Amino acid sequence: MKARYATLVAGLLLALGLNAQAVEKMRLGHNQPEDHPVHKAMVRFAELTKQYTKGEVDISVFPNGVLGSEREMLEQVQNGILQITKASASPLETFSASYKVFNLPFVFRDKDHFYKTLASPVGEEVLASSRNRGFIGLTYYDSGSRSFYAKRPINTPDDLHGLKIRVQQSPTTIAMIKALGATPTPMAYGEVYTGLQTGVIDGAENNVTALTIGRHGEVTKFYSETEHQMVPDVLVISAMSWAKLSQPLQAAIKKAALESFELQKQLWAEAEKVERVKAEALGVKFSRPAKAPFVAKVKPMMDAERQNAVIASLLDRIAAVK
Repeated sequence: MKARYATLVAGLLLALGLNAQAVEKMRLGHNQPEDHPVHKAMVRFAELTKQYTKGEVDISVFPNGVLGSEREMLEQVQNGILQITKASASPLETFSASYKVFNLPFVFRDKDHFYKTLASPVGEEVLASSRNRGFIGLTYYDSGSRSFYAKRPINTPDDLHGLKIRVQQSPTTIAMIKALGATPTPMAYGEVYTGLQTGVIDGAENNVTALTIGRHGEVTKFYSETEHQMVPDVLVISAMSWAKLSQPLQAAIKKAALESFELQKQLWAEAEKVERVKAEALGVKFSRPAKAPFVAKVKPMMDAERQNAVIASLLDRIAAVK
């Protein structure tokens, strides 16, 4: 009888212990397809999180925009309805001004400088800057260099004069396009193909995968590698969800996020090479215009941005990254 009672008590204590370590279930929503490097990196992030938290945090990944548009998912994260999402740094400047530095033109010398900046104290400072807006950045993901593509070559700023260029809803990108002499036309990404096909817009600016995955290379045959912006994607978590976690769990999730970025960088580089070959097969012609005339054209804009002490400081610190 005593033995049976002891077994019962032990079972109850074990059950209580398991309840005390209840699994924290989280959802991660994003708008990319399952074969995209970012999706693959986020699946790895979920796997590593489960491993590093010893199963205490379980993340389910929902691709293809099934939980809403990028903006809708960001708002869900702000409100704690959704725990994690991925967003481009471009529209994030409307939530935190520090993200503006990633939208300014010709900020990074090359891809190596870009990566080192993201991993620097400046990069971490920007990730933390949106806490009071309801979310915190965990890590960055590479989204390539943004360049112009249109139905004719764009080799100098003069070639942009009068063209209607599709842009994201980013005040900084809109200002940049105006400075270069074109007409910025904000438009949802899903509408760009038809816009190019029907002439509603004359061109757009994005990374090379837009030509193939987005099929834009079917209706525009000239890709001019101005590389005017390197705008990362950002993996963000709800500030409310983050605050519920113990410090060890936060550290484990952060570690998983950073390691997923290392994988994503490799996957992205491989994908860019493959998609470039596919774009050439579509008949897209690539050119590398001299950047100096474009840099000179946006200098007044950059000088005006430097009137903001916070932006000036961030730009100086980014320039100092070796």
